[in-house]
Amino acid sequence: MMVKTGLTIPSLQFAAPAGTPAGIEVMSLTELAGRMSPERLARPQRPHFHQLIAVTGGSLQQTIDFRTYELAAGDWLWIRPGQVQQWGALAGVTGDLVLFQPSHLDAQTAGRVQLDDPNVPVLRQPSADDAASVRMALDHLALEFRALGRMPLESHAASLRYLLAVLVLRLTHLAVPVTEPAVAADPAYLRFRSAVDSDFTRTRRVEDYARSLGYSAKTLARATQAAAGVSAKAFIDRRVVLEAKRLLAHSDDSAVQISQQLGFRTPTQFAKYFVQRTGQTPMAFRSEVSGRLSVPG
Repeated sequence: MMVKTGLTIPSLQFAAPAGTPAGIEVMSLTELAGRMSPERLARPQRPHFHQLIAVTGGSLQQTIDFRTYELAAGDWLWIRPGQVQQWGALAGVTGDLVLFQPSHLDAQTAGRVQLDDPNVPVLRQPSADDAASVRMALDHLALEFRALGRMPLESHAASLRYLLAVLVLRLTHLAVPVTEPAVAADPAYLRFRSAVDSDFTRTRRVEDYARSLGYSAKTLARATQAAAGVSAKAFIDRRVVLEAKRLLAHSDDSAVQISQQLGFRTPTQFAKYFVQRTGQTPMAFRSEVSGRLSVPG
């Protein structure tokens, strides 16, 4: 991993270990703890690659986009690029970590596992019947990653791609969300969700999304309420607020700059919008999260 400093929350770029195929790395949590100090691990960070965390023993606390998850043995966490994370203490925790770039999966697999969808549940747990199957895929991937030199490099790299595809497909289809509702396969909701993630800085009006997608606003409202448990407008607002929080915590940008990035006409409009939905001003949130996430040293 390579850290780009100078921001409130460091931005992590993927850096493949020397002599290994680019795009993927597999290690144990014990190895991770040996590479990085507890203080450095505990600092908030924003990776620009995927991370799969599988806990096999102990309990790990992980904060993703300002929400804290408690992982026990058998739990999996899938952190996607751009999400802000903060590691908990690794003492007494055993497990494995897979890092990979989005380009390391073929397009067909990426589509089947919703690779670019930031709304996919973060915490997952395979059922009792499928846990061994998912674990076997990880063990096979780890074995191949450590077998550099046993085959030509191109064949080794191809094997890693195939084995990663097997792992993420099994994790997607054989593990269920933990503490989060399953996503309904309503085409209207899925298309709306994707459109919001692409266009929330351009418009916050349900009517605009309905028009562009060819649905009525009522159809989107019903589909979103059924799938996400909130109104279509609240769904849009939730996405805007999340990005605002990320920018406030992740960057040194001013309220003026952030309001422009999010598509607000004025900083005052942005501040009012943020206060109405969070109960605090943008700068109060920045001050609070900086104090809560900062780690000495």
